[in-house]
Amino acid sequence: MLARVALGQFLGMTLWFSATAAGPAIAAEFLLNRSTTAWLTMAVQAGFVVGTLTSGLLNLADVLNARSLFAIGCIVGATANAIIPFAPTPATIIALRVVTGFALACVYPPGLKIAAGWFLDRRGTALGIVVGALTIGSAFPHLLAWGAQAVSWRDLIWVSSLLAIAGGGVMWLAVEDGPFVSATAPFDPRAVTEIARNRGVRLATLGYLGHMWELYAMWTWIAAFANAAMLDRAGGSRTGSLIAFAAIASGSIGCVAAGRWADAFGKARVARLALIASATCSAVAGLFFGAPAPLLLMFAAVWGFAIVADSAQFSALVSEHSARPHVGTALTLQTSVGFLLTIASIRLLPWFAGLVGWQWAFLMLVPGPVLGAVAMKRLEMSERG
Repeated sequence: MLARVALGQFLGMTLWFSATAAGPAIAAEFLLNRSTTAWLTMAVQAGFVVGTLTSGLLNLADVLNARSLFAIGCIVGATANAIIPFAPTPATIIALRVVTGFALACVYPPGLKIAAGWFLDRRGTALGIVVGALTIGSAFPHLLAWGAQAVSWRDLIWVSSLLAIAGGGVMWLAVEDGPFVSATAPFDPRAVTEIARNRGVRLATLGYLGHMWELYAMWTWIAAFANAAMLDRAGGSRTGSLIAFAAIASGSIGCVAAGRWADAFGKARVARLALIASATCSAVAGLFFGAPAPLLLMFAAVWGFAIVADSAQFSALVSEHSARPHVGTALTLQTSVGFLLTIASIRLLPWFAGLVGWQWAFLMLVPGPVLGAVAMKRLEMSERG
């Protein structure tokens, strides 16, 4: 059952970076500047934030069956994404990306709730596998962009939409509710307030915010960093897509490994160590700017492993510290504030690169995981009593 949930997440999340991977081709066709191109990703983040806030305030993840919500999100997101190739203007593309992000708010958190409903003692490992699957799904369009240079960006978009529809079908037809899933609950206007008062949830969310400040900015701009580093070398642009895929996809291994370690040594501890490792990578990324392509690829894979290894553990911690009837809402609100923060870091990083150059641009991300590690240390101490 976990494999089916993971497959559904993988397929559904191919929508996230489909336009980002196609970004260079879209930018060339519509003559977009760097700021407008950034909105191909930022629009998804903005739509996701609005969607999760709406879902959280209405308790949708707890009021509705999570599998049904997941399937609806996949269909709506795939439809909006599939219309993009027909869009006449950049503004229309960005608006459709907002709708796609809104729909994905019904995919990501419900998927985590579905997985959590099947596991109790090994929840860290289970959620690590699911987040690893959606990480590969996010990376997959970059692999297509690298491996199929002759394929048009419109075909890439349509392929991701078909995969997302398949993901909704898997979750609706092949997945069942687990024995530990919280039953659907009536709307509770006090749910958000009760969640905010929970110290464990607050600390887990603070750690998640530090993690998110770094994660999507790195995922979005690692290709630009690699392209700048490979500018004068043959095949530089194509290598940038491969490095972006390696940086994102390697996180799937990190998620699974960290999930196993978390169940053995503690979720907060493993999350803290992952945050420290990814902060270190952000700090030293500039040292690999002029490195040979294989070394840069290896560094990107190591950073990708560390930067998302802790992601599932924040969700697991929130699910453990929340009241059972509010798990879905708590997970939705956590992701909402996290993705709201990503809009700022995604937008600010190219601005910072304009000031210091791409070589040292990722220094801007260091404070996030450092502060997140401090929050995880406090949660560790709190759990010890």
